Amino acid sequence: MPKHDGTPKFPDSYLGNNSLDYDSSIWMERNQKKTTLLCSQYLYDEKLDELEKPNFLKDESFFILDLGCGTGFSTEILLECGFRVVGVDILHDMLSKVKTKKDHMKNQNHLELLLADINYLPLRSSSINHAISISAYNFITHRAKSIRDKTKIANNTAKYLYKLLKPDGRIIIEFYPKNDHELEMFTSSFNNNGFNGFFVKQNPNQKSGQTFLLLKKR
Repeated sequence: MPKHDGTPKFPDSYLGNNSLDYDSSIWMERNQKKTTLLCSQYLYDEKLDELEKPNFLKDESFFILDLGCGTGFSTEILLECGFRVVGVDILHDMLSKVKTKKDHMKNQNHLELLLADINYLPLRSSSINHAISISAYNFITHRAKSIRDKTKIANNTAKYLYKLLKPDGRIIIEFYPKNDHELEMFTSSFNNNGFNGFFVKQNPNQKSGQTFLLLKKR
């Protein structure tokens, strides 16, 4: 199973018995849910509002994309927070675990699940309020053979997410960039394609440590 002190390999670390081990890991569940709560708080970060005049905080149920939702740890928290959730994962072995849990989730009628690549979702343009990704966004470039290929994929994905989001939509991404270059690549892909934002590191002295991208559609 993917260990918290090692580097998971996509997709192998999330297939077959590995997906079962992932889903049954108490540490993984606790960590993913804690991180999702933090990301939901970052959606309302005042620094994002300092970039442009805020106008999205309303008393309504927001549609939120859970990108790379895995076995549903993050999905469960988002539902409990009152969001209408579209959980997306490209791996059947992971998404099938969410389906078995759905009947026991709070606000289960507010959940839709999609087995899909995040660049090819059956969703209309400007139909989603916000998006969150927990420990999964790195994997969009897993098939890339060169830095040029990675950069192209990152830019195309940012452009696609821009189209899906409503005005003032926000994206919070928690991930583990390998180094400063990879962090800059992902950050620039959003800054160059219609987003304002910044990153937050849990440990500023650790180049490859847990990182959060806080982004707002401009």
